[in-house]
Amino acid sequence: MPEFVNPFTGVVPGHKLTDSELLRALRLNLAAEQEAVHQYMAHADATDNELAKKVLVDIADEERVHAGEFQRLICILAKDEEALLAKGAEEVDELAAGKEPEPAETPQPKIPTIGDLKS
Repeated sequence: MPEFVNPFTGVVPGHKLTDSELLRALRLNLAAEQEAVHQYMAHADATDNELAKKVLVDIADEERVHAGEFQRLICILAKDEEALLAKGAEEVDELAAGKEPEPAETPQPKIPTIGDLKS
């Protein structure tokens, strides 16, 4: 939602962003683009006006281009980003192919609960 009434929105910090701060800011920018896509597509789905639908979908597509630009910049600045995204994509591909993905970590032993004592 627009935050124009928030006095801190758009205020430049008193220092240049560190790389870590810049990455966090870019992730927020990426999230904002995704939120805009969601909002424009919801509006397009909610109307029967064909011109409005075309315009809203076109704008949503432009936001998806912006999202791609932010994601690419994040991948350049965060050296492990592409590898982690690729790992996530691989896990989805495995599930889509009917395979169980490799567990990310060794499963922890089950901690007994009060309910376990009932037997």
